[in-house]
Amino acid sequence: MKKTILCISATIIVLFLTTCKDFLEIEPLDRVSGAQLFSDVAGVKTVLATIYNKMPMEDFNFEPRVGYNFHMDGGGANSDGGWSISGQTDHAVINSHGGTQPGVPVTGYWDYSGIRQVNQFFATLAALDNIEEADRKRLESEGHFVRAYMYLALARRYGGVPLIKEVQKMSTTDDNSDLYVPRSTEKETWDFVLNECDLAIANLPETTRAADGALRATKWAAYALKSRAALHAASVAKYWNSAPLTGEAVDAKLVGGMTIADANNYYLQCIEASKAIIDNSGKQLYKPNPATAAEAAKNFQTIFEDPSAADVEVIFKKCYIDGSSTSQQGHCTDLWFLPQQTKIGSLYMVGRFGVTLDLVDLFEDYTDDGSGMSAPLKTRADGVEDDFTASPATFDVSKPYIYYDNQYDIFADKDARLHGSVIVPGSVFKNTQMNMQGGLITTTGSTLMFTTSSAQGLDGKTYYAYGSNSPAGYSAFGNLGKEDENYSITGFCLKKFLQEAKTVSSNYWSSTQPWIDFRLAEIYLNYAEAAIESGQGDASLAKTYLNALRKRAGHTDEIQATLDNILKERQVELAFEGHRYWDLVRRREYHTVFNATSRKILIPVLDLRQNPPKYLFIRAYTYFDVDRGGRTFNPISYYLSIPGIATNNLIQNPGY
Repeated sequence: MKKTILCISATIIVLFLTTCKDFLEIEPLDRVSGAQLFSDVAGVKTVLATIYNKMPMEDFNFEPRVGYNFHMDGGGANSDGGWSISGQTDHAVINSHGGTQPGVPVTGYWDYSGIRQVNQFFATLAALDNIEEADRKRLESEGHFVRAYMYLALARRYGGVPLIKEVQKMSTTDDNSDLYVPRSTEKETWDFVLNECDLAIANLPETTRAADGALRATKWAAYALKSRAALHAASVAKYWNSAPLTGEAVDAKLVGGMTIADANNYYLQCIEASKAIIDNSGKQLYKPNPATAAEAAKNFQTIFEDPSAADVEVIFKKCYIDGSSTSQQGHCTDLWFLPQQTKIGSLYMVGRFGVTLDLVDLFEDYTDDGSGMSAPLKTRADGVEDDFTASPATFDVSKPYIYYDNQYDIFADKDARLHGSVIVPGSVFKNTQMNMQGGLITTTGSTLMFTTSSAQGLDGKTYYAYGSNSPAGYSAFGNLGKEDENYSITGFCLKKFLQEAKTVSSNYWSSTQPWIDFRLAEIYLNYAEAAIESGQGDASLAKTYLNALRKRAGHTDEIQATLDNILKERQVELAFEGHRYWDLVRRREYHTVFNATSRKILIPVLDLRQNPPKYLFIRAYTYFDVDRGGRTFNPISYYLSIPGIATNNLIQNPGY
């Protein structure tokens, strides 16, 4: 037996539960007396912990190739825990176990056993006569919240699915035909998700108390779930024709079949849910008025490194305890993603998260001229910044590169959120200057790239291609081409979420920083997108919310709330938080972003022809993407294959 902490809340409250090995499981509710389970506080906590942990949250332990809350005892390639869903997008390359595969959709989710457990929860509550009505209503709303979360995961992957709203009884026919539930239409499925959110909103409290003994959903968490779900549904309805499909499922409207009127209805629901939070929840942006860009960067980093400090903005989160000695109850984010130069002891898996240049180039500088334009890094004196090489080992040294005294200066004036989210070359992390050098230009003009070789400069000193003669002295491009290598292959590392101020253990599952599932910044951006896309809501408020986020990042101007500005802001504000993958899916942009596409990287190179040597920066394509001929997303993957159709008699999605 062991102690487990469930920590999901808008506030920091900790619930201790006694459970058995593996996951928070109890005996099925149809085998245990409802009166027994609900006869005391401990029983209620046990049931709540079980159904909350059935929520398909794409947190630190989500494995895009395998599934939710993925842990496995023993060794093997699949025993490593979660890897970021960002690796399935243009924001990052996850350099491990095939994690460099955008175009491959995330794993399916078909947990009808979990849905049955929630349905049994409802049935048990309905049969109880020893519970206060207010308590019953709150518990019912929590069940609707969890069930909405489950069906959202299903709808985003499959479109219309079977809507099972109560516990199914034993079959009365030999072929079990009376248990078959056909797929509902995609529209009916989205309507069900949103109605579940409304039922959750109805009787959830606005705040939770430590005296309640549980970290439980609030009314604002349910509104946030509705805001997210409604925006997804609206986008699918509006942009279906950007990647139309054909087949039996389409004809039956199990996928697609929604209209612009449906889209506008969903946009309006997103607007109303978002506004309810903004106006009534008391939530506000964490430290919205920084004095300097450096202060803004630190504030932004703090939100994710220590969300307890930023609870004023956090609407819903999941917490962890150190699982290094309690069978995998924390997560491994620090271990997998710390830069090589700051790795702990003999830990063999680090630096596996490479942030792409595609994302870094999106961030603004502090020109603040009211345009809100991205500010691509300046690498060339002729202003050509769309020249990328697929063969950086033999790049053209004669091009008019801009020279920099060090690796950091090229980033000096970039948006604070870049510095709060990404470890850039030359920056300081854990009191260590990050060296991302990838090569040298010798005094004769030849190149030494991705090698441990060295050369002498005009000053008579010896310089190394990686900027150090020790593997522990650099954090990028080591042994480039090896898929499971402990160096960034993009020239950037992750900072968001990593615990810079804490000495991190080298034990698996020892990371404990919470996963923020909903925060106010997302709600601002949901409102803004829905208002501008639909012409509903208040466009001036969309502008206000958009610029509040930029002001929190240290900007002093105001930009217009155009769709392009909102979508760019969504990328830089919410990077690595699990949104980009689903944004590409819901807006039907994935197949255009990834069409024989190679993600981009930046390579600092020291030029020994200069005295003293100076840095130039090479724009290049990611090795693995080039090696595979680019990455392509097949439009049929906007909907995943329905599992088990040989036995469940469901209509399959197009293309499978």
